Amino acid sequence: MSGTGGAGSARSAWWAPLALLPAGLARDVLFTVRDGRFTRVEPGSPAGPARRLPGVALPGFANGHSHAFHRALRGRTHDRGGTFWTWRERMYAVAARLDPDSYLALARAAYAELVCAGFTAVAEFHYLHHGPGGHPYAEPDAMAQALRAAAADAGIRSTLLDTCYLTGGLGPAGYLPLDPVQRRFADRDVEAWAAREAGDGVAVHSVRTVPREALTTVAAAAGGRPLHVHLSEQPAENAACLARHGCTPTALLAEEGLLGPATTAVHATHLTGVDVAVLGATGTGACLCPTTERDLGDGLGPARALHDAGVPLSLGTDQHAVVDPFEEARGLELHERLRSGERGRFTPAELLDALTRHAALGRPGAGRLESGAPADLVAVRTDTVRTAGADPAQILLAATAADVDTVVVGGAAVVEGGRHRLGDVGALLRDAITPLWEAGRGVGR
Repeated sequence: MSGTGGAGSARSAWWAPLALLPAGLARDVLFTVRDGRFTRVEPGSPAGPARRLPGVALPGFANGHSHAFHRALRGRTHDRGGTFWTWRERMYAVAARLDPDSYLALARAAYAELVCAGFTAVAEFHYLHHGPGGHPYAEPDAMAQALRAAAADAGIRSTLLDTCYLTGGLGPAGYLPLDPVQRRFADRDVEAWAAREAGDGVAVHSVRTVPREALTTVAAAAGGRPLHVHLSEQPAENAACLARHGCTPTALLAEEGLLGPATTAVHATHLTGVDVAVLGATGTGACLCPTTERDLGDGLGPARALHDAGVPLSLGTDQHAVVDPFEEARGLELHERLRSGERGRFTPAELLDALTRHAALGRPGAGRLESGAPADLVAVRTDTVRTAGADPAQILLAATAADVDTVVVGGAAVVEGGRHRLGDVGALLRDAITPLWEAGRGVGR
């Protein structure tokens, strides 16, 4: 897995007046760090010379699903209505303008924004592989290298998921040819993808873009590493799969051996009851992205049904229309309230579990404030207009990303006082995004 670019000094110590430990809320907690891991986590301890954190300390958050280049779409896709399928046209337009240098600048800024919000790790669902027209760069993994460098600069732990993308979609007559812009996403065939693949894990873009006969090759390439897949994000995907294969996308993946504890189904929005049971029986995880799913009008995924079936839940920002882990966690709960008419569908502890499920990123043991775990934490202020008076144990239901004060990755501060070590992240985003739209005047207008 990619490193953080922010590995802490050999030894450090932090102290928090409040912290959410595995056993619950604790006071006066001293964190001792050596070589990037917690060596001692001691409630009821004086601060001594340790660096003091404000508010309440939480484990570092895990972003289970990211497309870094989608950050350029924020505030650019709301003037024409449409659906997920029409939104894709502007996404394709941005993808067509990126090269390794502009991708590095955009991803660096996007990842810095993630860290400022409290994310200490990200799973990057990477399919923008090649140059225009699908021609490989002289360095075949130049775009992946740009993402790795961006993560290191931003101080976030990155799990790069090299994504297999082979066809232009799935229609009633079968798999469709690639659109011109999609050629940047695709390799010649699954064998060529497997020969080039250089991720920390792999991904199947969807059953629409990876033919059935190629799925087992992707599973074999994963070799026990994380395997993610967009699953049943849209009803049209289900209908096309039923027409072509006579089964749901979940059933197709199960039949081809892609489900299991190392696999994460992203979105999992339009599932049958049988699909939910299959995911649970195989130990497959599900990553929900509430702010993206509602931005694109995707629908409400069966979060509680998945949880009750034994499916481990994680959360992601996907297209970065909103970068706020608290909002993603609240979305998990509030969408269930809309579905059921009941409150308290997920406890605050369950929401924190979903927000810190680093196992979906291939990082078991991370996301906990305990001895031996990676020394990653987030300090959230409890004295802002949003958090003042809130029960610190329920901070996820009150705070926003604006309340994050300090983010520690590997024992070192990457964000302090709400400011990233790279400086003005807003300026970085502006400078990376504006040229992409100026280069294609008329697009999105």
